[in-house]
Amino acid sequence: MPSFPKPDNYHNFNINTEKIRLRNYRDNEPGRSIPAKSNNRLLLATWNIANLGLQNRTDNEYKLIAELISWFDLVALQEVNDNLEGLRAIQKFLPKKYAAVFSDSAGNNERMAFFHDLSKIKLLEKFGEVGVPPKDLKYIAIEGISNKYEGFDRNPFFCSFSAKNFKFLLTNVHLYFGSDSKSDKNRRALEAYAVARWADLRQKSKYSYVKDILVVGDFNIPKVEPGDVVYDALRKRGLQKPEHSTKIGSNLAGDKNYDQVMFFPGQTKDKLTGNSGIFDFDGAIFKELWNNVSIAEFRAYVRYYISDHRILWAEFKI
Repeated sequence: MPSFPKPDNYHNFNINTEKIRLRNYRDNEPGRSIPAKSNNRLLLATWNIANLGLQNRTDNEYKLIAELISWFDLVALQEVNDNLEGLRAIQKFLPKKYAAVFSDSAGNNERMAFFHDLSKIKLLEKFGEVGVPPKDLKYIAIEGISNKYEGFDRNPFFCSFSAKNFKFLLTNVHLYFGSDSKSDKNRRALEAYAVARWADLRQKSKYSYVKDILVVGDFNIPKVEPGDVVYDALRKRGLQKPEHSTKIGSNLAGDKNYDQVMFFPGQTKDKLTGNSGIFDFDGAIFKELWNNVSIAEFRAYVRYYISDHRILWAEFKI
């Protein structure tokens, strides 16, 4: 995965000031509230941290990233480079109760990873990657799409977890992007359908390890609305998403819905508290930089040192 261009100038900042800004924004900005941690609630988040382990962040940026991750009980990360330096740097600044589990590298030298709070979340027996056997490739087809499905660029990575009596399989996804061309969108749609079909078959199987299957991550969906080829493919087997309390996009421009939390109706849906949203950390940090550069320059800086994706979260009863 190619790194974003490194900004010409570095913005020195006070880490404690920036942490206070993030917390104040979370607690006081309308629509940005994230519930406090609770013994009977699970706070789940997903975050694509741009080129983690590849871009040259400093300890202060890793401290900010760790601050944000520490607000949640379980976090799925995408764009973790084969070089684990970035993941280990975040882990160094997280409370010691947070453990990491991650996949091997695949397309773009990317891994998938989870951070989970050991005091609340237990890693269960089942974990692995989603794969489609060669004999089943013919079933990954969508009417109107002539592309042939040839496998995932980055196999989705899943782990089974429990939080009290809530046992679930959490599947971490980063769909192929490529470009905005029709062919690449269709390839992305086929990957989305392959994920949805796998999740549907597993939750219906009599041999299913757990029935609650959640699919989270970066789906590269421009618009979450009927008619979008990727979104339609993801929904084709019954996956749903919670309504977000924040009506903003998950990219820095706020106009795309790349990142999602998806689940099947029934038991998992009944676990939702109704609290879910996107936290636009970029609205809180680096105020001095914001006041002295253009919007484009500010976003280029944030995407290099923090990320070009915002955090998506949802709360569940346990």
